[in-house]
Amino acid sequence: MGSEHKAKSEQNAHDTAKLRDLDIEIRFLEGILEGDPQYIEALEAIASDYTERGLYAKGLDVDLRITALKPKDPLAHYNLGCSYSLTGQEEKSADTLETAILLGYNDFDYMDKDPDLNNLRAHPAYQKIDFLKKLHNKKHP
Repeated sequence: MGSEHKAKSEQNAHDTAKLRDLDIEIRFLEGILEGDPQYIEALEAIASDYTERGLYAKGLDVDLRITALKPKDPLAHYNLGCSYSLTGQEEKSADTLETAILLGYNDFDYMDKDPDLNNLRAHPAYQKIDFLKKLHNKKHP
């Protein structure tokens, strides 16, 4: 039992350190974005950090900014679709993923297992995404 407790304690310390590092990175990126709100690489990094930290509404806000700056980027729309799913907006998530696919997103193996899309996959709106994936796979076997 002692080694089990030690392992759990070490894991908790690792998790705490990881969250602390993430918080430091978020504060750093927020400072950069105060000076340059359209710095795309900083926006992409902070959107990912917010999501990893569980700050889904903040991640969604940043993903909206990114897609405004990169309206034809399929990955930007994919990430926005993930943010909508994480915030319980499955219809918007499906619509945004549709846009991502139409813009060229095609990593369907990843999409099928991305935990950010768990809410959407359980929703009827995901049928539209399944249809688009099948259509794409027919055109590009």
